[in-house]
Amino acid sequence: MNRFILALTASMMTASLAVADVTEADLANDTASTGDVLTNGMGRHLQRHSPLTTLNKDNVKNLVPAWAFSLGGEKQRGQETQPIVHDGVMYITGSYSRMYAIDVKTGKELWQYDARLPEGILPCCDVVNRGAAIYGDKVFFGTLDARIVALNKDTGDVVWNKKIADYKAGYSYTAAPLIMDGMIITGNSGGEFGVVGRVQARDTETGELVWDRPVIEGHMGMLNGEESTMTGTLNATWPGDMWKTGGGATWLGGSYDADTNTLVFGTGNPAPWNSHLRNAGKPTEGNSGDNLYAASRLGIDPATGEIKWHFQTTPREGWDYDGVNEVVAYEDRAGNKRWATADRNGYFYVLNREDGAFVSAAPFVKDITWASGIDETGRPIFVEENRPGDPAASADGNKGEVVFSSPSFLGGKNWMPMAHSPVTGLFYVPSNEWGMDVWNEPITYKKGAAYLGSGFTIKPNYEDHIGSLKALDPDTGEIKWEYKNDAPLWAGVMTTAGGLVFTGTPEGEFIAFDDETGEKLWTFQTGSGIVGQPITWEQDGEQFVTVISGWGGAVPLWGGEVAQKVNYLNQGGLLWTFRLPAQLASNN
Repeated sequence: MNRFILALTASMMTASLAVADVTEADLANDTASTGDVLTNGMGRHLQRHSPLTTLNKDNVKNLVPAWAFSLGGEKQRGQETQPIVHDGVMYITGSYSRMYAIDVKTGKELWQYDARLPEGILPCCDVVNRGAAIYGDKVFFGTLDARIVALNKDTGDVVWNKKIADYKAGYSYTAAPLIMDGMIITGNSGGEFGVVGRVQARDTETGELVWDRPVIEGHMGMLNGEESTMTGTLNATWPGDMWKTGGGATWLGGSYDADTNTLVFGTGNPAPWNSHLRNAGKPTEGNSGDNLYAASRLGIDPATGEIKWHFQTTPREGWDYDGVNEVVAYEDRAGNKRWATADRNGYFYVLNREDGAFVSAAPFVKDITWASGIDETGRPIFVEENRPGDPAASADGNKGEVVFSSPSFLGGKNWMPMAHSPVTGLFYVPSNEWGMDVWNEPITYKKGAAYLGSGFTIKPNYEDHIGSLKALDPDTGEIKWEYKNDAPLWAGVMTTAGGLVFTGTPEGEFIAFDDETGEKLWTFQTGSGIVGQPITWEQDGEQFVTVISGWGGAVPLWGGEVAQKVNYLNQGGLLWTFRLPAQLASNN
């Protein structure tokens, strides 16, 4: 059997343990409903903002641990989950594709599911999982062997288990799924293996595929079991057959905007990394070498999977600047409906929510070398001499010219989600100031093998910090305040209407900042590096905050000189829940 249940036998299950089913209305109302956290992003808009004010700048000093939960065993790798909370039960995922149900009052485990992964999985960047989804009487999550699993939320029993793609070709799945209108929407991971990114919709009851949308031009979509339409136009921006292994993995999941009825997914790097192999015709003329729709944001019709609009952040991408970073729906100060996204390439973009049209862009990290700016159409102004060289032009054909590029391929911001505050109007962006020596190499595609065609070494840009939490005004691009951290930042961020910004550091600190000034108001040492995503909710008149601690992720594996700098950090696996006692809520 492909499951492992602990801590709760069938004889222990009673009606009192069963929790209420989750409806579409519940998901749509997630942000306003402060007793639950039902969606990744604390709302399908991904703002990661709570309207709770019980915990605030004056009393956050009184926040104390309520309980801690150990993930146990030897599987202590990066823990990047965002908890889901519903009707007194918390659901988290762990490294190596595990899920736990926990009593939120006591921290006691109710059940555990272990996916029992096969030999030969090919995860790119640690064995992480970023969270679950809940709907009806089920909880859902993805696995490192590229499957999506539906479990009974009360027992942990498997309801259905469906294959997303072939893990032997390099596919995997690490994102939290997205649910809307009775469908579960997923992407895929594996862009470093030349797989093709896709967005898929399944029926939550049966797991049957409703539609499938590949994100690289030339591939055919599917709707209700039949071919639908081709993505893009064959060979318009890809040469020869390279579109067949074109990358564009949709590995971070998506957001949903009810106002425009649009799913928005980001797409990863084109494959291979060596951009000189992917030029079609003369790449400086038109968009012949842009390699659509890699390194892009896509607006997708949730009923059919058709692409409604696209915005490509890094055309002719050659630095592994994935375009997957979350796209947040918000309203600017003038009441305009906008999308915001902080790209791996170092620029913060604002788009029109109706059609994805470019509004503005501003750098949110320093020392960007690959482009001198963004033009009025949203297209980067490339600095061509800072593109890694063509190995075919070298003396031996084995290694192109080495260039220093900033940000590094791990990005000005990577997967770690930013947060928005409707109170201040600001975005709070976890960023990193680093660069890389990078070069191109010859490469040919082989199923299940790395398909990069590049080499690299990451280096810090500054001696005094790498990580930088920035409060950014999306209307002006101005950085209002900055918190510098010695190690890279790799954790999610959360804001509250109480004027607080929460995030964690690899050094193990869980921190609350003043949202207006950046002053550090409270901190707690969790014992391991934090790369998880905080949440908050209220229960019995008190406000709670939860975050998972457990160092890992891509930095220790891919970080070059940076990885050596932080190799002293300890791994772990503890879920911490904090409480503001009612008697201290007004204690200033």
